[in-house]
Amino acid sequence: MTEPRTVPLSAVDLQRLSTFLYRQTGMRFGEAKRYYIERRLADRYAATGIPDFSTYLDTLRTDAMERETLINAFTVNETYFYREDHQLACLSQSLLPALVTRRRPGDKIRIWSLPCSTGEEAYSIAIWLLENWRLVDAYHVEIVGSDIDTRALAAARDGIYGERALARLPPALRDAYFEPPKRQRRRLIADLRESVTFTAANLVDGKALALHGVFDVIFCRNVLIYFDDESRLLAADNLFDRLAPGGFLCLGHTESMTRISQRFAARRFEDATVFQRRDAG
Repeated sequence: MTEPRTVPLSAVDLQRLSTFLYRQTGMRFGEAKRYYIERRLADRYAATGIPDFSTYLDTLRTDAMERETLINAFTVNETYFYREDHQLACLSQSLLPALVTRRRPGDKIRIWSLPCSTGEEAYSIAIWLLENWRLVDAYHVEIVGSDIDTRALAAARDGIYGERALARLPPALRDAYFEPPKRQRRRLIADLRESVTFTAANLVDGKALALHGVFDVIFCRNVLIYFDDESRLLAADNLFDRLAPGGFLCLGHTESMTRISQRFAARRFEDATVFQRRDAG
């Protein structure tokens, strides 16, 4: 079997590319990821016909499409339906009941899945609320899924998933919310696909995130583990700004905002610990 092709990089060039990726994504790459980086760079050299690193780096700075393609190649899209569903239980049992005490029927409630990868987590929120929150029809619930990876967003909009992504969904929910299987893959029904809006967003780009407005609940799970301390603090500030006063932030089970920023208060509910935006008074 032929070994995957790589592009050998000098220590200086590896650092230059790592710095570029860090500024674009907040994720820290370096010597420990050398093989991973060189393999993906080889793919881009082959696709573009660019012969050397300096030319390619110049291209990244001027060609938004190539920049987007490279970033897509470095993102992690590991997810599935009903992942960490104890947080979904917390959403319907605790977070939304707390929020609607300050709302009237018909008011908008905004929920953000960021990053949303290929859509499983954002769609899981929609399915969970339809199945488990009795007031779901009393309010205008808007669910937005955002990610830096445009390929993942395209897959999310298509809404087609294999058995691995669906493994934790009960069979009754698969039949209720998905079309019949074709070649071991199932597509979400149109009504559910249309219930979630997908947008491109970069967690460390506060100005671009501001265009999305503010949200009552944000799910930002299992991404801060890839950031360094500086990027985590920047992301925390951006998330704080995008939460409505008193809004809630749900992180991955290995993540804690108390170690990153004092702008959030840890709130322990029956099903999960989440982080609430602190506001004066």
